[in-house]
Amino acid sequence: MKVAILAGGVGSRLAEETAIKPKPLVEIGGKPILWHIMMHYAHYGFRDFVVALGYKGEEIKKYMVDYCKLNSDLSVNLGNGEVKLHNGHTNNDWQVELIDTGKETLTGGRIKRLAPYIGKETFMLTWGDGVSDVDLHGLIEFHRSHGRLATMTAVRPTARFGHLAMDGDRIVEFSEKPQTKEGWINGAFFVLEPEVFDYIEGDQTQWEHAPLENLAKDGQLMAYKHTSFWQCMDTLRDKKLLEKLWEGGNAPWKIWR
Repeated sequence: MKVAILAGGVGSRLAEETAIKPKPLVEIGGKPILWHIMMHYAHYGFRDFVVALGYKGEEIKKYMVDYCKLNSDLSVNLGNGEVKLHNGHTNNDWQVELIDTGKETLTGGRIKRLAPYIGKETFMLTWGDGVSDVDLHGLIEFHRSHGRLATMTAVRPTARFGHLAMDGDRIVEFSEKPQTKEGWINGAFFVLEPEVFDYIEGDQTQWEHAPLENLAKDGQLMAYKHTSFWQCMDTLRDKKLLEKLWEGGNAPWKIWR
C-alpha cells in the first residue's frame, strides 16, 4: 500500500524556519519532521512513498539524494565525477517518488496530481507536518471493516491553555493543557480508495472543503477515533514542544527502534 504525503505548502505560520526551507524539512532532534513521519509508516511495514512537492520542493529532492549519499560509503571518480554508493549505513529500504505538484496548487489538487502514481489501489495519505502514535494496522483494519471510500483519523488535540472545572466561583478541577474533552478534529492519517479522486475537481480544490464535505454527505467518510498522542507543527511554539519531547526522551510518536 502506498503512502502519499503532502509536502508542498508554504508554512507561513512557521516563517522563522520556512523562509529558507519547506516545512517538512524543519527539524526535530536533528531530523526533518518528514523523516519522523516516514519512520512511523516504515515501522508498520509501509515503505512505498509518494511525496507531493510544491514550495521549495527542490530542497526535499536534495535532502533525499543527500540522505542516501551521506549514509553510505562512497567511491568517487574525480576524473569523470562518477559516484558509487556501497555499505549503506541505513536500514531504510524505502521507495520514494518525489512529484512536483505546483507551487500554487491547493491540497485537493496535489492529491489529484498523485493519482497516476498511486493507481487504482487503496492508499494512505497524511500531511508532512504532523506526528502521532496512531496504530496504522488498526486504522487499516477499521477502514476495511466499513467498506466506505475514506477513513480520517479523528483526534482531540491538546488544549492550548489550562482547563478549569468550576462550581460557582470555586475551582474544583485544574488540568494544565490537557487533551480537549469536547469535539474531534481532522488529524489526517487517512486511508482512501482511489474513487476519492473523482471528488476533486482540480488544482484549486481544497481537500478539506468540497471533497471531504461531499464524501461526508454521501456517507463515504468514516472516523477512526485516536485518543492517544497527536501533534501538528504549525508554529514555532509547536516545534519547540516537539523538540522538548524528543530531547527529553519522551517522544510518544517514536515507536520505532
